[in-house]
Amino acid sequence: MYTTAVIVVAVGASYAAVPLYRMFCAATGFAGTPKVGTGRFEPERLVPVENATRIKVHFNADKSEQLPWTFTPQQKFVTVLPGETSLAFYTAKNMSSKDIIGIATYNVTPDRVAPYFSKVECFCFEEQRLLAGEEVDMPLLFFIDKDILDDPSCKNVEDVVLSYTFFRARRNEHGQLEPDADEDVVQNSLGFGGYEHAPKAEVRSVSVSEDHNSSAS
Repeated sequence: MYTTAVIVVAVGASYAAVPLYRMFCAATGFAGTPKVGTGRFEPERLVPVENATRIKVHFNADKSEQLPWTFTPQQKFVTVLPGETSLAFYTAKNMSSKDIIGIATYNVTPDRVAPYFSKVECFCFEEQRLLAGEEVDMPLLFFIDKDILDDPSCKNVEDVVLSYTFFRARRNEHGQLEPDADEDVVQNSLGFGGYEHAPKAEVRSVSVSEDHNSSAS
């Protein structure tokens, strides 16, 4: 005899999926998410291409209305050569009388540049706890991979915008920290607003062979 087991698997644009979605995008550059941890940091790749055109990287900072912080870039922009590492800073200050944990999301525009925008070190890799009234400088070390020069779609790119959005953090049902905001707000801050998300649940039928040796009662 055979029975059919129906397995419901949660996927897609739920908060529990956000960390996995971010890891996927950070590995592929999808939806304007800068690449991180992709093995692009070999010393020979971190050499400026001297005869290339410099690219102006603009820094943007946003925050949730529910987060009583100030959050600003310390520089409006920097100009870099492909392969050249650059250090930039943001400043955050907790304006409240309570300690608060924040989480930053990020994206790059135009999104076709994201596969080449690599972050070596960034405050967005982990949650940030600011004590009441505390002000901190948050470093960002990045480079634009020189492979961008071989991509025809990036031939005329002269300006890039790196955007961060800080949210107040909360714990989900699994005990993980996540942005305390509506899902569509978080998705937009990640650069996914213009993309169709996977369904919240996927229903799959799996045939399972089962030997019934017991008699019906």
